[in-house]
Amino acid sequence: MGKKSRVKTQKSGSGASAVVSPKEMMNLISELLQKCSSAAPPAGKEWEEYIQIRGLVEKIRKKQKGMSIVFDGSREDYFPDLMSWAQENGASCDSFTVADFGPEGYGLRATRDIKAEELFLWIPRKMQMTVESAQNSVLGPLYGQDRILQAMGNVTLALHLLCERANPASSWLPYIHSLPQEYDTPLYYQQEDVQLLLGTQAVQDVLSQYKNTARQYAYFYKLVQTHPAASKLPLKDSFTFDDYRWAVSSVMTRQNQIPTEDGSRVTLALIPLWDMCNHTNGLITTGYNLEDDRCECVALQDYKENEQIYIFYGTRSNAEFVIHNGFFFQDNAHDRVKIKLGVSKSERLYAMKAEVLARAGIPASCIFALHCSEPPISAQLLAFLRVFCMTEEELKDYLLGDRVINKIFTLGNSEFPVSWDNEIKLWTFLETRAALLLKTYKTTSEEDQSMLEKPDLSLHSRLAIQLRLAEKQILEKASASGRAKRLHFQKKQEEGALLPRYEESDIALLENTDSDAKLPIILRKLEEVEEGQEIPMEEHSPFLNGEKALYGMSMEANGEKVQEETQKVKEKKRDTTERTGSSKKLEKKKKQLK
Repeated sequence: MGKKSRVKTQKSGSGASAVVSPKEMMNLISELLQKCSSAAPPAGKEWEEYIQIRGLVEKIRKKQKGMSIVFDGSREDYFPDLMSWAQENGASCDSFTVADFGPEGYGLRATRDIKAEELFLWIPRKMQMTVESAQNSVLGPLYGQDRILQAMGNVTLALHLLCERANPASSWLPYIHSLPQEYDTPLYYQQEDVQLLLGTQAVQDVLSQYKNTARQYAYFYKLVQTHPAASKLPLKDSFTFDDYRWAVSSVMTRQNQIPTEDGSRVTLALIPLWDMCNHTNGLITTGYNLEDDRCECVALQDYKENEQIYIFYGTRSNAEFVIHNGFFFQDNAHDRVKIKLGVSKSERLYAMKAEVLARAGIPASCIFALHCSEPPISAQLLAFLRVFCMTEEELKDYLLGDRVINKIFTLGNSEFPVSWDNEIKLWTFLETRAALLLKTYKTTSEEDQSMLEKPDLSLHSRLAIQLRLAEKQILEKASASGRAKRLHFQKKQEEGALLPRYEESDIALLENTDSDAKLPIILRKLEEVEEGQEIPMEEHSPFLNGEKALYGMSMEANGEKVQEETQKVKEKKRDTTERTGSSKKLEKKKKQLK
């Protein structure tokens, strides 16, 4: 199988600091756990808390210097072993090879012409690292007794990865050797890189990611050292923060969901070779073949020999890509920023507005999204803003009388305004709100553009500034769109134009024509549902009927982040069922996956 595993643990004398007593290290770990588990800081104090947590982490990292497991050679030295191992285990390897694509990093390069929708890649279950395989490994005894591991599959997968990395006889070593030694997630950012995100919407998630990771590390460090079920873990003698950060990032950037062996539910998995594919816009083209028990991927488009093979990770924003995948996607057709809106409970018309919204299936207060595309708002947000801006008489019209249900159906349809005045109000509100959000940033778009032109800018600083700029550009487009719509409806009002009226025979409400915004809002599955922030929709089984079912997968299963709240799990029991993320049903035939 090629080179033998070459693992070494750095000790004192090879760059390590002086030996640290177990008691001293445990005291630092306890201090970190206490700091990360304390109540959330007051608004505006999050950065201060981050600095304190980071300071403790850096103290620990300094004392652990040189104690992590490292592999000889570079990552690409192990790619031949990866391909040989995959072939020996029944994976498809004759259509591609691993190659370096410069700024995009490593990816898959076609070794022959591949047609769109052609099945070119499959990975059997035995090659995949899963929560199930973790339970059957040396981690199993601890998993069986720790509620946090049982509730957080991604954390289980991270510790599983570390245990296998430390095992010279692990069957997954060819895969583990091929993983990056470091990542570009914000967990690896310098403090000054994170500081570039202050004032952005993304910064809170970045700070939370770091805090949660530090808390998890401190919790599991203590558990590994003290729990009887952890006595045989290979992590007991060496479990550094850098080790955990690496495992967290490996899982966070690569995890996906597949069916369990009995097909009854989903579990998290790392899928070798397939996870080498880079992202582009498109459709989900990966599924799970339950009959053959393997992950399968068809080509997103035609590929010529020597071209890079891409897959679509899902409809993720650039904030999600940067925070959870470590890259910024310049041509992201699904980029968006969050906007929190709500009807004030102190408002005189609150009860009426909340009732109309409830009938449309919309909360009176929730987080929506402004999109980079036109229109910048979804049918759901349009419906909310219409209700938000309604007068008392307009609200009565949607609560009482004949055909009120039909009127509710039209709330998210751009072709049927409530009134010209209502349209003017809602677009004025959007224009103003986006403009106000833009004023909260410390730099302008022009200043960000200028910074990006600096040749000596570090990669992580570049990612932070690109993300910051992208947020502003979306808000600028939303404000401009609001202004244009406002002027349009003011003109309609001045001209005395008649309002379009809904007729039951109106085909626009029955067909998905130019835009799915023409569908009744309560009959649509909206994109923002993936974020878990807007209208809660009824869960549907991810499996197709029939003997051979395919389970649609995308990198967006990373929505169940490794940085989930450990403390919350400790405080409250909950089911261990994993989110299905943006996984979609695929067609049954392998060569017709969409």
